Amino acid sequence: MKFTRNHYFLIGILLILFGIQFRLVDSFVINERCTRALDRVMRKTPVASNDAFSAFAMQVHPNPTKRVRPPRWIGAAMVVSGIVVTLHSFALKRH
Repeated sequence: MKFTRNHYFLIGILLILFGIQFRLVDSFVINERCTRALDRVMRKTPVASNDAFSAFAMQVHPNPTKRVRPPRWIGAAMVVSGIVVTLHSFALKRH
């Protein structure tokens, strides 16, 4: 598949929108399934152990979740790269 002017424009706009979202949102909460998958990949301690306190905690908050706080610079980098890609799409010739 050959990238055309429209593809570059779409990628640039999406990068700008995702960058704005990363700048506005402080943190993301990942659901239980993704938390367990991330835990397996990172090879850290288990999400929930089998001791008495963990069993009590699972009754209060049954789904273990992870909060991800992306750095502030990621949103700015995405916005800037989206602007560059969008401007590049205007420099390409039409077909």
